[in-house]
Amino acid sequence: MTILAKEKIKLNVNVKDKYEAIRMAGQLLVDAGHVPSEYIGKMLEREDDLSTYIGGGLAMPHGTNESKAFIRSTGIAILTVPEGVDFEGDEPARLIIGLAAVGDDHLNILTNVAMLVSEEEDMQRIMNASTEEELISIFEAGMQE
Repeated sequence: MTILAKEKIKLNVNVKDKYEAIRMAGQLLVDAGHVPSEYIGKMLEREDDLSTYIGGGLAMPHGTNESKAFIRSTGIAILTVPEGVDFEGDEPARLIIGLAAVGDDHLNILTNVAMLVSEEEDMQRIMNASTEEELISIFEAGMQE
């Protein structure tokens, strides 16, 4: 099972709040078989404990430590939200990356994603991606550097 696939990407979505964004990203992880539906509740719980807003327009919702037992395989789901959604950060989140990771996989993914979106031009390329395939190629190139 691949970490990122086009079935786990939704481009240019509109969400009313961060909870809808988290549910949507979580459902993509559920549909792909990475986690059972209970994981979505743990993602929401985690958000209530501590915002998963990273900065620079990026939020990376994931489950609580207790939810690790639910994770069947490592995967990410990506939402682009051009209008942005408030995650209680300094600016709205425009890129939402739902994360389910086995063991310490999350550390590697967090580091790679943070590096990938740290450059404003890379964030713009991600936000301007017009197809799922284009977005995947940006992430694959960024994850291997």
